[in-house]
Amino acid sequence: MAFLKTILIILLVYYLLKILARLFAPKILNYAAKKTESHFRQAFDGFEQQPSRSEEKFGDVIIDKKSNRKKTDSEKVGEYIDFEELD
Repeated sequence: MAFLKTILIILLVYYLLKILARLFAPKILNYAAKKTESHFRQAFDGFEQQPSRSEEKFGDVIIDKKSNRKKTDSEKVGEYIDFEELD
């Protein structure tokens, strides 16, 4: 009889936790999302306020040229091994 009572208590606790998780999970996730958003906002506040260049006027076109160096393919990546499947 004690064995059945133990199984019944385990099932009761399982279903109770399942119901409580359905009730409180959205609230907990919403809280975590708001906290994460506030942490991101604090971390990236400096990026929104970019200092403007005083010598440039609104509408000026600026072209930043890339270097003329070409990427060399001299890196040895490894051997190519061809294999054949046997049935």
